[in-house]
Amino acid sequence: MRLSELEKEKLALLSRRNELQRAAQSPTSMQLTPNQKAELFRGLFHGRQDVYAVRWESSSNGRSGYAVACANEWVQGICQKPRIKCGECPHKKFKPLDFRAVYDHLSGKHVAGLYPLLPDSSCYLLAVDFDKEDWRADVRALAQACRDEGVPYLVEISRSGAGAHLWVFFSDAVPAWSARALGFKLLDKAMERHPGLSFDSYDRLFPNQDTMPDGGFGNLIALPLQHEARSRGCTVFVDDKLTPYPDQWALLSQQKTVSLAQLRDMVGNEPDSDAIAEVALPWEQALPVDTGIISGCPESITLTLANHIYMKLSDIPGTLAARIKRMASFANPVFFKTQALRFSTHGIPRYISCARIEQGYISVPRGCFDDLQALLHEQGIWPPKNHVYGRRTRSSQSQG
Repeated sequence: MRLSELEKEKLALLSRRNELQRAAQSPTSMQLTPNQKAELFRGLFHGRQDVYAVRWESSSNGRSGYAVACANEWVQGICQKPRIKCGECPHKKFKPLDFRAVYDHLSGKHVAGLYPLLPDSSCYLLAVDFDKEDWRADVRALAQACRDEGVPYLVEISRSGAGAHLWVFFSDAVPAWSARALGFKLLDKAMERHPGLSFDSYDRLFPNQDTMPDGGFGNLIALPLQHEARSRGCTVFVDDKLTPYPDQWALLSQQKTVSLAQLRDMVGNEPDSDAIAEVALPWEQALPVDTGIISGCPESITLTLANHIYMKLSDIPGTLAARIKRMASFANPVFFKTQALRFSTHGIPRYISCARIEQGYISVPRGCFDDLQALLHEQGIWPPKNHVYGRRTRSSQSQG
């Protein structure tokens, strides 16, 4: 716990030192007024303009969350929270995400949350959230995938300091499905570099759905550069070493975007074929696995047959490990049925993976044995080394 606190303090000190050392000599910061900074920010972090969320925190129990910003919130005789949901309230008077709302966020008067998905199911940005224990390696792998694919991006340390967001911006509104398809493509590439990347990351995209759910706003993401969090070294943009950039505004002013034409070149003009999972038969829901030859594969590997089939990660290239994980995964039909009905898919995983990575091994269910052998055979790994049959001795047996 203390190490985590020290790391946060280090981030804050690094951020502050860099700003003090170089902000004065940065022409961008000297030229931009506070109002211009707010407008620059609004131009990049563009979501719904008719509504936004504000973070709240209870002083009594420490709980926190986000609520839609409403001019009638808690007004006696009008606001009926929590009995009636904000979206269904006849007295709702949502505040717009205008210049003042953004300015107040940047200056520290509140913490604003953005709804990236527009009413017509389009968006101006894509963000991926990493908050697991291995978030540093995860976000670095995705950043490298962006560089490999020529996709401009920004990495932001999250508000807690224990995670990160990777942002991609579009020059115009693009269909949400295509933005998300780009996210999936980049995550596939990242998983090849970092096999430990979880399929959970595919559920941490913003926007979270291809279409706007009925009666909702889609999921929200906290906006960066919030004054109070920034003073702690959080909600700031960082380089590939996760060190804060010395001039955040110079960085934003030079940030490149992805055009609709570029996006179409990368993901095509039609929605993801995973949508067939809504009507596919159970045995047809497996994820497609590439069949191209992978360089650097060994001539043979050892398979340990126990409760699962285990392989040492150090024995195989990352691309092969990613294919093995994908082989043991399938599209979740519940997700696609729910999305087709235009209901919220919050908490419903898009993919379900039966592969696991632990203690330097990748494992898949024993029922995947034939598919695994076929996959290894495609790469010239045939036959594998002698199978090792693992056995776990019960404590009662070892004592007797």
